[in-house]
Amino acid sequence: MQSNSYSSFRAYMSLLILSASFTAPAIAGDAAEVFGKWKGQVNTPAKPLKFEIDLKKKTSGWTGDISIPIQGIKDMALSDITIEGDEVSFVMSSVPGNPTFTGTLDTGGEKISGKFTQGGASLTFEMSRGEDRVAAAHESLEGFDEFVDQARKDWHAPGIAIGIIIDDQIVLAKGYGYRDLEAKKPVTAKTLFAIGSTTKAFTTLTLGTLVDEGKLDWDTPLIDYLPSFKLYDDYATTHITPRDLVTHRSGLPRHDMAWYNNKKWSRAELVRRLRYYEPTKELREKFQYNNMMFLTAGYLAGQLTGGTWEDAVRQRIFQPLDMRYSNFSVEDSKKTDDFAYPYREKDDEVKRIPFRNIDNVGPAGSINSNVEDMLKWVQLQLGDGTFASKKIINQATLSELHNPQIVMGRPSTRPEISSPSYAMGWMVSDYRGHLVVEHGGGIDGFITTVALYPDDGIGIVAFTNSQTGLPTLMRRHAIDRILGLEEIDWHGEAHEKWVKGKIHQEEAEKNKDMFRHANTSLSHTLNDYAGIYTHAGYGDAKVEVVGQQLSFTYNDMTATFEQWHFDVFNGLENKDDPAFEDMRIQFRSNMKGDIAELLVPFESTLDPIVFEKKADSRMYDSDYLQQFLGVYSLSTQKVTFLLQGDVLAVNVPGQPVFTLEPSGTDEFNLKGITGFSVRFAKGEGGNMSAWFNQPNGVFEAKRE
Repeated sequence: MQSNSYSSFRAYMSLLILSASFTAPAIAGDAAEVFGKWKGQVNTPAKPLKFEIDLKKKTSGWTGDISIPIQGIKDMALSDITIEGDEVSFVMSSVPGNPTFTGTLDTGGEKISGKFTQGGASLTFEMSRGEDRVAAAHESLEGFDEFVDQARKDWHAPGIAIGIIIDDQIVLAKGYGYRDLEAKKPVTAKTLFAIGSTTKAFTTLTLGTLVDEGKLDWDTPLIDYLPSFKLYDDYATTHITPRDLVTHRSGLPRHDMAWYNNKKWSRAELVRRLRYYEPTKELREKFQYNNMMFLTAGYLAGQLTGGTWEDAVRQRIFQPLDMRYSNFSVEDSKKTDDFAYPYREKDDEVKRIPFRNIDNVGPAGSINSNVEDMLKWVQLQLGDGTFASKKIINQATLSELHNPQIVMGRPSTRPEISSPSYAMGWMVSDYRGHLVVEHGGGIDGFITTVALYPDDGIGIVAFTNSQTGLPTLMRRHAIDRILGLEEIDWHGEAHEKWVKGKIHQEEAEKNKDMFRHANTSLSHTLNDYAGIYTHAGYGDAKVEVVGQQLSFTYNDMTATFEQWHFDVFNGLENKDDPAFEDMRIQFRSNMKGDIAELLVPFESTLDPIVFEKKADSRMYDSDYLQQFLGVYSLSTQKVTFLLQGDVLAVNVPGQPVFTLEPSGTDEFNLKGITGFSVRFAKGEGGNMSAWFNQPNGVFEAKRE
């Protein structure tokens, strides 16, 4: 009977309960005796069911709430709170069976014990006065400021900002070091940092609100919402869902260079070009991080709300949470009075680097925020979907965002930390016996971590304006202190590896030429490599001759390349933008011996991306092509060159009309026939000839 009562209690507690504030009538009693937090357990035959109670005295009476961590229930309101002498009782009136706690306060005022009844069943319970966790946390963090500042100096990080919240109360919100190293301007709790991929959780919560409204279903094919959506693989096109987009299981690797620093393509255009990016796995076969799937998820949110992703996040998150400082672009950050500049270390020297604008891939990582705003965000994530009595998202939907969806396949490197799984914009793992829901973020010059410890009611955010692992190290150090865990020198261990890694990197650079073939020659003159090279998904790359070297430009990023060996070139150091430093590119000739392709290693899990060399732009100009039109005599037959729109074509008697594809200056390939091309040239007297290059010879056709 008691066992059935326990099962019934667990079932009732799993119901979604609105935790709106409930105020009972004023009751006589000693508020000082029962006011505050209590921890207890209901003694069931299976095992104790632990709970936490928070009782508060107000002028109009008492309020209280109950949390049951194992049930995922937080701050469910209590009613009928009665305190008469040493007798205490309260009811979970919204739960079937009228579960009631009735107990007696001991003479020391530290313990309440009694009966828990529900639906005719009765179990014993006891609860003890809980410690003031916020005060305890403050005590545990004594000396933390000095530790952080020393660690910041050890890692050569200009600045760091950290925020910690426990039970909805701010324990720490502080900046260390400098947001502007040159001007010695300090980091504050209001300093804006680029939060990188921790933006992803904002995108998934926005979609979650659309799920609540019935406008979106996680498991409906995406093409039901975006009919023009198309991937490289037809099966994936018709079966991929919004859930797949936000769990990194699309089958595509990153393909990040397509969007990185790309200022010319809109989100709609980036989504359209997804059809040209080659996958490496089948749909849902393996976790593969992909920013452009989150870009698509944000684009979807905009389409479903009739605006942009920014509009949706602003209206559904920023405004109700009063995140007044947060924005969507580094360009907006730079207009404020308190923002951090990005830095990187090179050769033991910390230097400011340019901001990287990633507005086009915003839903995956473009938000900028600060400690004050992000602690409000964390408070929402740790709660039941409400903030300041405003409902933002259903509790069940919020919980689903935190539930593991796919194993990441990343092995654990420490026994204290389990291998993570990916939820929806969050990573989930076990940290030293405590559930942690977290995500990191990184973009040029900035690193961020956001971590939730749901069972402990703790949230931590940390930012730095350098590219180091300092935020995660400081977060681990802080949580170890707060939870009273045995100290692990996360900072010392990581710093030792970092120092050794720098030494190994210096040694590796000395050996960089080991696999380089010395004294090799180019297959062509340097000018032959110049031109525009294109790929349907990645767009255009430009190669120019600068002195005795080549200049390579892609997405407005330019670097100088020198010959490495044969037709392979290596990117030289660029202090302004290191994106292509030590990247190798290769040129490849076609069957005619002309430089026709450029191979660029933009995606490490695939063979180099092949960019095809574009012909002279005049080959697409109908006015220029007019000079080639007419009837030409080829042996005993007549061939006619004509224009079809802006495209040149040739009509050979007895054969279909062939479209001519530009392949060089005044030279074209016959589309659909391998090894056949035609080149126009003027002979003696200025008469035009068409030279047909075929496997069995080269034939001249003279214009009549």
